[in-house]
Amino acid sequence: MTTIGLIREGKTPADNRVALTPAQCKWIHREDSNIRIIVQSSPARCFSDKEYTMAGVKVQEDMSACDILLGIKEVPVDMLIEGKTYLFFSHTRKEQPRNRRLLQEVIARKITLIDYECMEHEDGQRIIGFGFFAGIVGAHNGVMAYGNRTGLYRLERVYRQRNFRELIHTYFGLRLPNLKIAVTGSGRVAHGALEIMNLMGVHEVEPDDYMKRRFAYPVYTQLKGPDLYRHSITGKYSREDFHKYPEQYDCVFLPFAAQTDILLNGIYWDKNIPRLFQKQDISADTFIIQTIADITDDTGGSVPINLGDQTIEDPVYGVDRNTFEKTAPYLPGSIDLMSVGNLPNELPRDASRYFGEQLIKHILEDLLQGGSPVIENATIVRQGKLTNRYEYLKTYAAQ
Repeated sequence: MTTIGLIREGKTPADNRVALTPAQCKWIHREDSNIRIIVQSSPARCFSDKEYTMAGVKVQEDMSACDILLGIKEVPVDMLIEGKTYLFFSHTRKEQPRNRRLLQEVIARKITLIDYECMEHEDGQRIIGFGFFAGIVGAHNGVMAYGNRTGLYRLERVYRQRNFRELIHTYFGLRLPNLKIAVTGSGRVAHGALEIMNLMGVHEVEPDDYMKRRFAYPVYTQLKGPDLYRHSITGKYSREDFHKYPEQYDCVFLPFAAQTDILLNGIYWDKNIPRLFQKQDISADTFIIQTIADITDDTGGSVPINLGDQTIEDPVYGVDRNTFEKTAPYLPGSIDLMSVGNLPNELPRDASRYFGEQLIKHILEDLLQGGSPVIENATIVRQGKLTNRYEYLKTYAAQ
């Protein structure tokens, strides 16, 4: 029998999501008698201990008997159990400084670390994640911030709604002005943002029309790789080549900044990928963007004026167009920036249900039967040693 533990989230600020819902645990128990799921007691989880108990799942503090431990965010080092197999978002593959000690402790305690973020289909698309609901909440918050700045309309906060269905009801009767919204990306985050655009009645237009016309109604355009990047020599875009050699490409987003009121950023970024624009560009009169929702949320990343995370309760800050310093939101000489690292926590039950469905569908069976190429590629550390794929983290992980 394999015992799976759903661990309590220990990162601050607290995360209330979970990898498997009570109903999903009940279904797994019914379908496979060789799996036992134990839930670590948590006062903050979006599903209560009582809901798991009522689903027939044992709730307890001690997780030492579990073979596999499922979390969501980074596990605090003092909560790591030696020799166990963990699945969570470790945020170490880009050598993030804040999580260096976490990876060091994973190695020191001979843990096997499998990272959800590294689970990919053959074409590089992520298999499992919360990106869709990050896009939902991020797009809502971006449009909400523009309304707060202009006073033209008002949107409710997402986290005050019980679920996604209730959120949709808040859009009934919503009348947006004839603003222009640019949505960047083509993955789950962008798809979540597009869902909100459609629910709010924002019309899609092609990038060419977006650049040439003003409209009598709100519109958005989706900017994918070919719309955003050009090879610095050939002037062309090849997806495969771009993913191999992103540093050989230039970003051509800046002209869109002269036609855009709200930017909803959903593109993947790392240090070799060119930024959407340079920090100094926001000082120009032609840069008319007033609100940026940096949903993928990389500090100093694809949106270079991202100065760090805010909280769910206070998601928006300003960036002065001339000094580039952080200000209060909605000031005349600033751009409003929405950047929150745990956006799906505003719809935690929906997001957890969606995540668990993907986990069961694509990962769980292979995980229990000893692995698969997908799981192998997502294993950063095996029993305290970096795997070949992640050898490049050797210096980063050195004590």
